[in-house]
Amino acid sequence: MGSGGAEKGYRIPAGKGPHAVGCTDLMTGDAAEGSFLRLYYPSCDDTDTEETPWIPDKEYYQGLSDFLNVYRAVGERLFQYYVGSVTCPAKSNAAFKPGEKYPLLVFSHGLGAFRTIYSAICIEMASQGFLVAAVEHRDESASATYFCKKKADSEPEEDRTSGVEKEWIYYRKLRAGEEERCLRHKQVQQRAQECIKALNLILRINSGEDVMNVLNSDFDWNHLKDSVDTSRIAVMGHSFGGATVIESLSKEIRFRCGIALDAWMLPVGDDTYQSSVQQPLLFINSEKFQWASNILKMKKLSSNDTNKKMITIK
Repeated sequence: MGSGGAEKGYRIPAGKGPHAVGCTDLMTGDAAEGSFLRLYYPSCDDTDTEETPWIPDKEYYQGLSDFLNVYRAVGERLFQYYVGSVTCPAKSNAAFKPGEKYPLLVFSHGLGAFRTIYSAICIEMASQGFLVAAVEHRDESASATYFCKKKADSEPEEDRTSGVEKEWIYYRKLRAGEEERCLRHKQVQQRAQECIKALNLILRINSGEDVMNVLNSDFDWNHLKDSVDTSRIAVMGHSFGGATVIESLSKEIRFRCGIALDAWMLPVGDDTYQSSVQQPLLFINSEKFQWASNILKMKKLSSNDTNKKMITIK
């Protein structure tokens, strides 16, 4: 971006598909065990709502600073200067475009990321006619995330937004002597469950069930009734999210296929290699990121299986 990225008004690129794109956040439950996701969706063109900030809260700058081993005070100022005004061409809470059944894509972020980091990919897919549920993981692999809990001193008659506060969960670094594979395998199990929870949540909304959104939002979730093509549900993710794709496919048959972007294979459990992923799986790798031992693990998973394919972007 160069210096003064904020002043140049840098923004996430718009999707190339035929649909305008909206986005909205959904959080259920009042504890870390609930669901938290951002939904990107085809929206009506005639909307005058504003574009969405790329990084929604300053606490994410603090979490990114922790992840990158930078002092929070320094990191927060740098991030605010360079990306503080960066916006996404997905209109916040824009009207949902009804009348079609859209395939559903559950998206899992990488290590140190969170639900909005991959906005460019999610917006592109939504512009092509997908519903994209970008999960924010609470396994301490996100640089930062939060859940909303009721304030201890709030009165019962207070409205639900003023009576709650954000409880932040920051990235957890490896402890001295801790084996990374053990921690990451435990985290990927939770991540897969969070992807399945997100799937269940969207399908409940699709069936017409009311869900309680803890976050203050004008978006009408009832408009999503009967909008999901339940025969076309996929899971997609990058890096740690790629490992999450593999684990999610092994645990949930309703995910009809998976797309793993530069999958990080370290967290994948040994049992998962024993033919427990039956669905089609596409590995998309970038040449400069990958290394031999990681590729060999992908090949171990995909050998002698015409449903599995690997391509590399040079």
